[in-house]
Amino acid sequence: MMRAFPFLPFVLWACAVVGAQSASPSVLIIHDVTVIDATGAPAQPHRTMIVRDGKIEAVGISAESLDGKVAGVHVDGTGKFLIPGLWDMHVHMVFGDWFPRGKEVTLPLFIANGVTGVRDMGGELEVLQQWRKEIAAGTLIGPRIVMSGPMLDGPQPRFPSSIAIKTPEDGRRAVADLKRRGADFIKLQSLIPREAVFAIAEEARKQGIPFVGHVPDSVRASEASNAGQKSFEHLIGVFEGSSPLEDRFIKGPKTEGQFLSTYDPTLAAALFTLLAKNQTWQCPTLVWERGGNLIDETGFADDTRAKYAPAYWKDVTWKRFTEEIVHEYSTDDLATRKRFIEIELKVVNAMHRAGIPFLAGTDTPPGVYVFPGFSLHEELQRFVAAGFTPMEALQTATLNPAKFLGTDDRLGTIEKGKVADLVLLEANPLDDIRNTQKIAAVIVNGRYLSRADLDKMLAGVEAAAKIK
Repeated sequence: MMRAFPFLPFVLWACAVVGAQSASPSVLIIHDVTVIDATGAPAQPHRTMIVRDGKIEAVGISAESLDGKVAGVHVDGTGKFLIPGLWDMHVHMVFGDWFPRGKEVTLPLFIANGVTGVRDMGGELEVLQQWRKEIAAGTLIGPRIVMSGPMLDGPQPRFPSSIAIKTPEDGRRAVADLKRRGADFIKLQSLIPREAVFAIAEEARKQGIPFVGHVPDSVRASEASNAGQKSFEHLIGVFEGSSPLEDRFIKGPKTEGQFLSTYDPTLAAALFTLLAKNQTWQCPTLVWERGGNLIDETGFADDTRAKYAPAYWKDVTWKRFTEEIVHEYSTDDLATRKRFIEIELKVVNAMHRAGIPFLAGTDTPPGVYVFPGFSLHEELQRFVAAGFTPMEALQTATLNPAKFLGTDDRLGTIEKGKVADLVLLEANPLDDIRNTQKIAAVIVNGRYLSRADLDKMLAGVEAAAKIK
């Protein structure tokens, strides 16, 4: 087992995040708004904020002190609530050719939903880098992007945007090559051979690049954490490591029913203590977990968001995923799967209480019926259902991503000097986390997008989705 180690400072990663939008030259003044800064402090009513050149210049000043001297765009925030821009920390925007029209559909859906930053967990590196350049130049509206490029998987990868790893040498070579090509981190998939996993961890430390992703089937969650894996996705490895059958699960098939029947609170507590000690972040993708387990109860019939999804997504890619889930994963009866979803929330709560840090992510759009932007708000609701306070849930998509990326001196909260990625809400999310969906405006690097602007953006997405 490898010893846990800290990565080198994320200098390049941080630069990519903060430099992902061109600065807006205009001045924005929001009057008489309630600020929810995501630091954990109580809501601050009747504040006036000045944004200049894409950064927060002042927050909390009185309206009288302005005395009409500040020229710029003035917004009446009376009765409204301001939160930091949201992050979706598990997305796939260019997943081979499986989700076409990402530029015209996925990017604007994020912004229209207040998602001003994303962590792309597997995609076409050069395409994503080009998007990031266009966003930085101001010729394209989109979120800040950090990206892995292609995922590392086993000898026969299951998904596009993947690199086949057969040997430890393959793993080392892939890490070094992705670092050279400008990837911000390394993403692991499930089928990587055991010795290659540890070779990847060693090379990642040598290259000074984080690695995240699935806990590969060939290793234990405790081993991945001790080897320095910075985040686990989908709670993979957690139920396995909470069972006396962990060795059997590593070698063969496993089901939710088996997880439930063999879950050992003592083993779970020991694992949680280790993950908290190592500060191994968790991105549980709870909306995707619920959707995948309850896929036989899911459909488009009453979902108004379906108009934003291109036909290819619905008729080809999501159908492919649905068939795979039904035949390979959802083998337990529906009652068992529903019970698993309930227990999963209790496990997340126990991990949270143990001091393990969490990130909000959705696995959009590969998660069947997981819609870019929209589903991030559902993810926050699932965290509250798991026992998080509304503030704690909000932090999984604001402060926590900034801490994870090492950019909390510039992003993640509403404070003087920080980047002006903000969401203006019609109602208080601390009263009801569902209020994050009541968006009045989005501010992207100081650029003000009104509700009318966002509605035009959504209309454009709907039109793009209809193109054959």
